[in-house]
Amino acid sequence: MAERPYIVGNWKMNGTRAMLSEARAIDRAAQRYMKVEVALAPPFTLLHAVHREAEQIGVGAQDCHAEPDGAHTGDVSATMVADSGAKFVVLGHSERRGDHGESDALIASKVSAALEAGLRIILCCGESEATRDAGKAEDFVLDQLRAGLPKLEDASERITVAYEPIWAIGTGRTAEAADIAAMHHAIHGLLVETYGEEQAAGVRILYGGSVKPDNAREILSLSHVGGALVGGASLSAESFLGIVVAASEADEG
Repeated sequence: MAERPYIVGNWKMNGTRAMLSEARAIDRAAQRYMKVEVALAPPFTLLHAVHREAEQIGVGAQDCHAEPDGAHTGDVSATMVADSGAKFVVLGHSERRGDHGESDALIASKVSAALEAGLRIILCCGESEATRDAGKAEDFVLDQLRAGLPKLEDASERITVAYEPIWAIGTGRTAEAADIAAMHHAIHGLLVETYGEEQAAGVRILYGGSVKPDNAREILSLSHVGGALVGGASLSAESFLGIVVAASEADEG
């Protein structure tokens, strides 16, 4: 891997202050694996608390609003996210696209707002099982990314892509290694087309979708897989750190 593997835990709508002990354990253990970049995206209610606990790991949000402020009851702006101490934001996750009807255009607006607030971006993409079965997965995913990738001269410093086939998220199913490698290769090609060889080389492409300690090393050893966006397995320090260890071993290999 050209860059350090990037392992990001997405806690989704899970976690109260009692979960801070897991965050502390993850942070302390991450200090032993400096070859891996580790981060957590807790719910908004824990952003500042996890930021205060974190000495080694990065902390980010799971979403932000496209507007900087205003009459948007219940929403959180990118500026507020940055003010909490977060350094990045996950955007375009399939659960946001599906549960909240987020369009490519809205996600692009959120990307612009987050960059304006000084945040790094993890831009998610992924196809449904029906789209894959129809043989349209690659075109679908690349179209999502074309709509959301911003024009930047320092993309390697600001952008990470996360490929998560929707049918593998939280289902226990994982895409075949060959399919993961093929999609990551196609995404890398689009990054080269968008940003040029040098910048594209530094944009990590994460895989997400039922990543666990027992399958992480195989996945992370694949070409153009620069890390993992981890859901359920990130709620436990023990299971999440098993993936961090796998990333460290894959990087050495």
